[in-house]
Amino acid sequence: MKMILAIYNVAVDDEVMEAVKAVGVKCYTKWPRVQGQGCKTGPRLDDHIWPGANCVTMMVVSDELAPKVMGALKDLRQTIGQTEGVKAFMLNVEQQL
Repeated sequence: MKMILAIYNVAVDDEVMEAVKAVGVKCYTKWPRVQGQGCKTGPRLDDHIWPGANCVTMMVVSDELAPKVMGALKDLRQTIGQTEGVKAFMLNVEQQL
């Protein structure tokens, strides 16, 4: 099992969710508004000085599905992610309850 953690601008939430569902993701957990600062996108602190926020979506998927999800996120990153910020990390899941 793999956990994919996707972090992206709230403005592209629909596009990200459509992309991961299209490759077979059925279950996920989402944090709809988080704050932070990217190396290239700058601060998104959801206030009047640094407007904007990110979403974080966590997906635990099979080893076979994980590369497809990462591929879909990579495709988004190469298009809308250049301006809106799409980041993804794939981690091993050692145990699930």
